[in-house]
Amino acid sequence: MSGLDDQLEAFFRPVDFEAFRLGLDKALAYADGSKGDRPPLDPVLMFKILVIQTLNNLSDERTEYLINDQFSFMRFLGLGLSDRVPDAKTVWLFHERLT
Repeated sequence: MSGLDDQLEAFFRPVDFEAFRLGLDKALAYADGSKGDRPPLDPVLMFKILVIQTLNNLSDERTEYLINDQFSFMRFLGLGLSDRVPDAKTVWLFHERLT
């Protein structure tokens, strides 16, 4: 895919998304998991999903569908074919929690 000019890869190659982790962790203030809650999805992954969603003007449902459908989206997010893709409700909840 890199040889075929993957636009997402080219556009975001200079962006270090890990630099956002500390700010995301602070803003989201997730629980420590001591109550047995389900662990949250990686905040950097979720942030990257919001980037894709915003750039493409996608609804939460369409975002979920296209992540499952588009290899370029999966590559950008660092997901494999067998990895769990956040559903539309999870994307919505992340967005709401972040705002």
